[in-house]
Amino acid sequence: MADPKGFLTTPKQLAERRPVDVRLRDWNEVYVERSLLPIITKQAGRCMDCGIPFCHNGCPLGNLIPEWNDLAFRDDWTGAIERLHATNNFPEFTGRLCPAPCESACVLGINQDAVTIKNVEVTIIDKAWDNGGVTPQIPERLSGKTVAVVGSGPAGLAVAQQLTRAGHTVVVYERADRIGGLLRYGIPEFKMEKRHINRRIEQMRAEGTRFRTGVSVGEDITGQQLRERFDAVVVAAGATTARDLPVPGREFKGIHQAMEYLPLANKVQEGDFVEPPISAKGKHVVVIGGGDTGADCLGTALRQGAASVTQLEIMPRPSDERPGNQPWPTMPMTYKVTSAHEEGGERVYAVNTTHFTGDEDGNVAELHLVEVEFKNGKFEPVPGTERAIPAQLVTLAMGFTGTDVKNGLVEQLGVELDARGNVNRDGQFATNVDGVYVCGDAGRGQSLIVWAIAEGRSAAAAVDKYLGGKTALPAPIRPTDRPLVV
Repeated sequence: MADPKGFLTTPKQLAERRPVDVRLRDWNEVYVERSLLPIITKQAGRCMDCGIPFCHNGCPLGNLIPEWNDLAFRDDWTGAIERLHATNNFPEFTGRLCPAPCESACVLGINQDAVTIKNVEVTIIDKAWDNGGVTPQIPERLSGKTVAVVGSGPAGLAVAQQLTRAGHTVVVYERADRIGGLLRYGIPEFKMEKRHINRRIEQMRAEGTRFRTGVSVGEDITGQQLRERFDAVVVAAGATTARDLPVPGREFKGIHQAMEYLPLANKVQEGDFVEPPISAKGKHVVVIGGGDTGADCLGTALRQGAASVTQLEIMPRPSDERPGNQPWPTMPMTYKVTSAHEEGGERVYAVNTTHFTGDEDGNVAELHLVEVEFKNGKFEPVPGTERAIPAQLVTLAMGFTGTDVKNGLVEQLGVELDARGNVNRDGQFATNVDGVYVCGDAGRGQSLIVWAIAEGRSAAAAVDKYLGGKTALPAPIRPTDRPLVV
């Protein structure tokens, strides 16, 4: 145990966020840089090193949390990063983006504030980068086997890095112009600066992973060609088919999917545009969807100078405390205030969009909504609650319905889909086609970044065994595993 009395004597402290009026003027990460360093060893000392560490179950990666908490408390940062990297390829991503189911499962959290696991994690990896502790792990010998990975999100990057380190020649195909998938173009800069992706990519290049950007598998190269050229294929293309809103007026200009809107803002930060082709500047913005993507749209619109931002959610407002039917160690559905919500905008719960109206030029002008309540297994409108709100830019952030099949990849590979529109797989991440595997959201459906990385690591072990008959790669999960979320 790091500090036997730490959980009794040390109050919880979180990373300090920059003042709202300051951070809205730029796109840098919202946290004060290095603000954790003076407090993090004591925060790590709050870990009780439980006999049964439920944080292990909360995290699908099986992170060795008590071990690296103890090492961080003792200022052994070299040992801490070794233990952290033993289970997680990209802790700088998860330490910034994961909603931390490990903290929901923390035993201390039963009756006190949980350990700030994410803050310890991100400090360990940031210090490792600063101190030169993250270096390429080049395989001692090559297997002569080749693997194609379709998609460069966290699942694709994880499976690629694991297989490269196992000695296979891995080529990652990405249809966008830069590597990273939704990490690159779906996550705003203020949540994670893209330098964190760039230096990981450089590490992976040095290890031997090859990257091909601007290549749409299914169009620029067919699934059949991949199967002919490579010994194995891993589909890690994500669940990229966005849920739409089929209501009257959907055709008006100014109504966009979140993944049409957010990437353009990121491209401005990459230097591709001076101003984004879709901008919230001076407009009344409505974000439909109350999840993390909706919050990303909110923070982006505020930085672009929106006149107002309203975020709509069909579900009722969650409770502030853990609900009785969502006991520890599950990840509860509680009311959360993200950094974007601190910055402004209005959140409206238990409402449904009925239709849009527009101006004479075909631009959206108003969004019409009605309050709803859940009855008889569906949301019913509450009579007399209809109203309209100004809406000159609308972003749809309602989640995803399955993998993108429009480019023909699924048909070309011959893989089967399940009832939810995801690529079907067996207990070893294998599809119905020999040598073709799937991991991440493409097989699981929309999920958390930790599940994507865990699936990538597990699929890599399955592919390594397929290619060589055995594997020493870790496999933290099975496709049938489910999170501790109600």
